Amino acid sequence: MLPTPLPFQTLTVCLEPAPEGGYIVTVPALPEVITEGDTEEEALGSAKEAILCALLARVDAHRPLPQRDKAPKPRAGVNMRSVATQSLEYA
Repeated sequence: MLPTPLPFQTLTVCLEPAPEGGYIVTVPALPEVITEGDTEEEALGSAKEAILCALLARVDAHRPLPQRDKAPKPRAGVNMRSVATQSLEYA
């Protein structure tokens, strides 16, 4: 179970068009998170699932959670979105 409240309210996700189509998603504050989706909506859904798994894995391993979001500088062709931590749902 995740501690509440989390030390951050949102996490920045980066959606980058994949050469073969779809989107590759990374989360700068959680470098272990990399996922993809055929559409932006699917990619964001995959990102939320991957973020939750990464946070739970850190808690289980007694590793620290990020203390703040690490929003990178904008890059050409990369869309950045914020994911609210309260939107993360347990399965």
